[in-house]
Amino acid sequence: MVGLLVITHNNVGAALFDAAISVLGECPFPFEILPVAQNCDPEERLEKARDHLKDLNNDDGVLVVTDMYGSTPSNIASKLSADNITIISGLNLPMLVRIMNYPNLSLDKLANKAVSGGQTGIIIVET
Repeated sequence: MVGLLVITHNNVGAALFDAAISVLGECPFPFEILPVAQNCDPEERLEKARDHLKDLNNDDGVLVVTDMYGSTPSNIASKLSADNITIISGLNLPMLVRIMNYPNLSLDKLANKAVSGGQTGIIIVET
């Protein structure tokens, strides 16, 4: 099964994860959440991310999701070098719920589901 590593600003990842769990009841993936505070040491957070990646990475790979491209969490994720990982930026609740709904997909297919879930979850609500 694919592992899931969530790297976000402060507690954004934990809050989204809690919301997704309240919708779905559980997370079917092995996962870790890595918060990145504004005053953190990025190198220390990178080492922690590498530790999580080692724990999560099996033959099926790891999907790494971050909240905002170009930010410190995203930059930390982009420095992870390991076989069989995919990094996606722009984490939102629809993306996370979509990920959790497809625990049996391969890493590539899961990444595509994640992106489509995140994109289709953003709409203009007409009133």
